[in-house]
Amino acid sequence: MRAARLRRSPRYFGELVPDLVVEIKSQSDRIKPIVKKINKFIQLGAQVGILIDPDEETVTVYRPEGELIVLENEDILTIPELFPGWELPIYELWPPIFTEAETQA
Repeated sequence: MRAARLRRSPRYFGELVPDLVVEIKSQSDRIKPIVKKINKFIQLGAQVGILIDPDEETVTVYRPEGELIVLENEDILTIPELFPGWELPIYELWPPIFTEAETQA
């Protein structure tokens, strides 16, 4: 949360919506409630929402303009409006997969 966006209530508690929302789907989660939650944050003023789905190995990026961007292993996540110059290859999000030979070594 950038300080310029931080408002204070009469009791001095911050009233804020984060600039960036990241949700990671667990095995028991359903996609629709997560998407609904991210979209609510976007409606309230978040600039970027990210849904990480380890089951599908995809990352979906949500922005106020409404266009979804679905990234896969060969893609690179960037968030220039919040982190200029920062990059994350999607394949780095997933845990390594070891073969049986590697685990016995």
